[in-house]
Amino acid sequence: MNAKALALGFDALKVTGADSIPHAPERLQAFLDAGYHGSMGWMEETADRRADPNVLWPEVRSVIMLAMTYGPDDETDPLAHLSAPETGGISVYARNRDYHDVIKGKLKELASFIVSRAGGDVKVFVDTAPVMEKPLAEAAGLGWQGKHTNLVSRQIGSWFFLGSIFTTLELEPSGAEADHCGSCRACLDSCPTNAFPAPYQLDARRCISYLTIEHAGLIDRDLRPAIGNRIYGCDDCLAACPWNKFAKSANEAKLVAREDLKAPSLEHLLSLDDPHFRTLFSGSPIKRIGRDRFIRNVLIAVGNSGLQQYLPKVLELMNDPASVVRGSAVWAYRRLADPIDETIRTKHLATESDPLVREEWTATLTG
Repeated sequence: MNAKALALGFDALKVTGADSIPHAPERLQAFLDAGYHGSMGWMEETADRRADPNVLWPEVRSVIMLAMTYGPDDETDPLAHLSAPETGGISVYARNRDYHDVIKGKLKELASFIVSRAGGDVKVFVDTAPVMEKPLAEAAGLGWQGKHTNLVSRQIGSWFFLGSIFTTLELEPSGAEADHCGSCRACLDSCPTNAFPAPYQLDARRCISYLTIEHAGLIDRDLRPAIGNRIYGCDDCLAACPWNKFAKSANEAKLVAREDLKAPSLEHLLSLDDPHFRTLFSGSPIKRIGRDRFIRNVLIAVGNSGLQQYLPKVLELMNDPASVVRGSAVWAYRRLADPIDETIRTKHLATESDPLVREEWTATLTG
């Protein structure tokens, strides 16, 4: 099984029992009770199934957890975009094909191999079903959940995806991994928006990955400056982890970063209409957030750039059909224009019907 997994491109395989995460329900409930899930209502709706593999599938006896690396190559600084305000920062995992599609096909092939050799029934999951992959991976021994809540491995760092195969077979568990974070808090200190209320806790409502991907509306004005030019996801806490000295670059060609997504031009991205957005991000996980949410993110990066060369396009986007784009354009205009043209403000306030966009204009009066 291990040899087959490695041949398919996985970097590690471990096994745990379906009953190996007994504390998951209470920890998940505490996360939900604190409101840390933000607008991700589906986490509440699926809490019972998410916290217990046996609720999701009563027949499951063992869980096979697999890791596949997607790390940047040795010559690529994953945070290089932060010093280039005319570019946008895309999280390393999203710089090529959608990992769901890449990994699920390989999981199905491995699952078929297992059934052909050992029998039993199987189900495969990659981050889309209510499965708590990280606690299961920790219980299986793939690594441990670090203080940033992501999984860390002493062998392959933390730039890797997780996939799982649920099976009715009784397999020998690999044994859990211990926590090796020690006194280090590099990941916590690196977070631009202070999204960690405490070690091992994440408030998604302040997390840039959540804000730029999961959150659908206008982003909290107080958090926008800290987002910088991160336009899809955030890698700061991963990049800060010293265990990534053991990280591996992506082996799967479909996960190796596309050159045009390593440091894309904000000027080019601002011009994307829906057809061009879909074409540029065909097969990419970025496509799922849609053009409007993506342009919202780009406008925040533009507003943080301090570069007035973007003002003509920002003014144009103030008339965009999507209110989330118009509102973000107002904020970017306020950040770049010096001084704000009162004629422009008056004109747009007179025609704007969305109260949240009107509020953005009002905010320009108060600083």
